[in-house]
Amino acid sequence: RADFQLRPVPSGFAPQEREYQQALLLVAALAGLGLGLSLIFIAVYLIRFCCCRPPGPPGAKSPPPGGGCVTWSCIAALLVGCAGIGIGFYGNSETSDGVSQLSSALLHANHTLSAIDHLVLETVERLGEAVRAELTTLEEVLGQRTELVAAARGARRQAEAVAQQLQELAFWRGVPLSPLQVAEDVSFVEEYRWLAYVLLLLLELLVCLFTLLGLAKQSKWLVIVMTVMSLLVLILSWGSMGLEAATAVGLSDFCSSPDTYILNLTQEETGLSSDILNYYFLCNQAVSDPFQQRLTLSQRALASIHSQLQGLEREAVPQFPSAQKPLLSLEETLNVTEGNFHQLVALLHCRGLHKDYGAALRGLCEDALEGLLFLLLFSLLSAGAVATALCSLPRAWALFPPRNPSASCSGSHLSEPLLHARLEPVPPPRSFPGCRRRPH
Repeated sequence: RADFQLRPVPSGFAPQEREYQQALLLVAALAGLGLGLSLIFIAVYLIRFCCCRPPGPPGAKSPPPGGGCVTWSCIAALLVGCAGIGIGFYGNSETSDGVSQLSSALLHANHTLSAIDHLVLETVERLGEAVRAELTTLEEVLGQRTELVAAARGARRQAEAVAQQLQELAFWRGVPLSPLQVAEDVSFVEEYRWLAYVLLLLLELLVCLFTLLGLAKQSKWLVIVMTVMSLLVLILSWGSMGLEAATAVGLSDFCSSPDTYILNLTQEETGLSSDILNYYFLCNQAVSDPFQQRLTLSQRALASIHSQLQGLEREAVPQFPSAQKPLLSLEETLNVTEGNFHQLVALLHCRGLHKDYGAALRGLCEDALEGLLFLLLFSLLSAGAVATALCSLPRAWALFPPRNPSASCSGSHLSEPLLHARLEPVPPPRSFPGCRRRPH
């Protein structure tokens, strides 16, 4: 590939670079060149057919030789076009399936990120409420025992530390890039792309069917109309071929090494650290978990709070019965917090989001790319079949027998032989020797 100055361009996916954009435009321009050559060839062929035909002998009513071959070649080209339409429907379906898989992976990733934010927010609010209500009440109840108040204040500090650590685990909160919005945009574009290709396929199918009908019925007006429609289909086929070729080349460049490009783009759009992005996009043993230290500290703090509450329950409840209610409420809050913490650890692991990332790449680089290649084959077969039909149709309808509707309706073609027969002179009766008419 090369840019507009015909300088070679590397195959690395870089859509933001001007040279790479020019290379893709040149790939699409090859289809425009093919369209121009096709139109020139068809025009030269038709001019030669219309202007350079040798005059036939006068009174010749038999069609010129090769008429049946021309008709059958046109029919064969239209049948090849119908086969290409079937390939186009399959390619359109595969491309749609790949994009749907990409959208589903983005939606699942958005659900995971939303679940992380929700768990963090719920846990932090629950711990904050416990600090403001139960621990404050417990300190007031245990005011006469300094060591018990110190233990309650230690539990307060541990709970505040856990809440602070958990708030930093919601790494996607406040990020402007939303997987849900990306999935909706992709689905919106794919819906109109799928509909446009279905309309193109149906248009070509109708042109092929009505052209075959015109050849079978030997209807000149129908064949002429379908010739004009075939020219439109030829232009659309070459145009779609250019878009498909450029998209397939760009997508194959992206799929050859997608990690680097996606990492750089995501970091630029979200502002997240490279440690977090490498952990989720690569997800291997060589990449350390950036949340491991916070999770470990939070787990130790929760265990310390649990032990302190058990100690307070043994020491304070016998002397201060009113402390039992806030202690039970704190234990319940602690149990819910530990349950949320374990769910949060499972959601923060790279397996889930990396699985969504792999599913998105498989949908885009396997199904969608395969569908694009089938669509490219459809456009190539369509352009070749329609070009052949455009060259054959004028010669085919020129061989149709002429029709005289007025004569067929009035019956003049039947009365003319009778009229000629009446106008012919009647020969005199022949006389044979030896035969004389006797008088009556």
